[in-house]
Amino acid sequence: MTAATAAVVRQPGGDFAMETIEVEAPRAGEVRVRIAGVGLCHTDLIFRDQFAPFTLPGVLGHEGAGVIEAVGEGVEGLAIGDEVVIGFSSCGACPRCDEHLPSYCQNFVPLNYAGVRLEDGSTAYAKDGERITSHFFGQSSFSALTVTRARNVVKVDTSKVALELLGPLGCGFQTGAGGVMNSLACPAGSSIAIFGGGPVGLAAVMGAVIRGCSTIILVEPVAARREIAQELGATHVIDPATAGNLTEALRAIVPAGVDFAFDTSGVVPVIEAGLAALGSHGAIGLVGVPAKPDAALNVRIAGLMTPGHRIIGIIEGDSDPERFIPELIAYHAEGRFPFDRLIRTFPLAQINEAVAAQARGECIKVVLIP
Repeated sequence: MTAATAAVVRQPGGDFAMETIEVEAPRAGEVRVRIAGVGLCHTDLIFRDQFAPFTLPGVLGHEGAGVIEAVGEGVEGLAIGDEVVIGFSSCGACPRCDEHLPSYCQNFVPLNYAGVRLEDGSTAYAKDGERITSHFFGQSSFSALTVTRARNVVKVDTSKVALELLGPLGCGFQTGAGGVMNSLACPAGSSIAIFGGGPVGLAAVMGAVIRGCSTIILVEPVAARREIAQELGATHVIDPATAGNLTEALRAIVPAGVDFAFDTSGVVPVIEAGLAALGSHGAIGLVGVPAKPDAALNVRIAGLMTPGHRIIGIIEGDSDPERFIPELIAYHAEGRFPFDRLIRTFPLAQINEAVAAQARGECIKVVLIP
């Protein structure tokens, strides 16, 4: 066991508590990573608040980046000292993984949400004999040290970007960029409406620019986020608070309807407005998590069939992290994916202050530094 400082959740919806925990050596097929930085994502808070089950006490965090300091038995292609981004977990053996679609792995839910090693139900963390839930998204990286499956990590080139900023590429930024570049695969010259200017939505804006979309519309109530979206390449921005009928506002820009829509908000009326703004054979991609798990769209089947509209649920931007994360880093090096402009860093010890600042809209993407 090795001691490490971690942000531990003990009560549903409670503050994160900074504690010294004990971290196991990596077992067969695992590596131990010293975290350089970890993104703070809304998904962490959903599980903290127990809107989705995660056994407490436990350590969350799923956008880690760091340096491998120990390698378990049987691990190939990774070595002590490798700089890595830690992504989501997948089995590597099911039909979806064979198709290079690991975010649709048939074992995705238990591998990422169970909080234990599936082989024996053990955790990598403890404190004075008390079991601390680990392996959230296969990593639980709100900790100075994390133990993760070797398949979760991607070796990265940090010659032109700081390692501590790369963690969000493992989830939020790859979800936004990948949703446009992979899932929707928007062709050059197409039009897209993006709903929500948080880290996922702004990554989608950058992805749309990379794909060569000619009309990129961001719908976002916060003025500062609309401004940065335009700096990143959005051709139009809409404030939904003053737009009136959102569908009409979108069609005023693209009268025939947009080719694509991408929702990060999870707000049902917004999604319905996006559907109504689609042109012929248009597609809307959904990544936003609704506040109510039983939220339902009001969709007329005939209204979908006649224009050939498509509704696509998207997980992790249809990304194969081993390929896509280095691709995004290369785009960053070319100045085409400046995700670091969206990041504000906080010490891990100030995680509760960071959560509050992000909720107030004072920052777009928080990265915590242990």
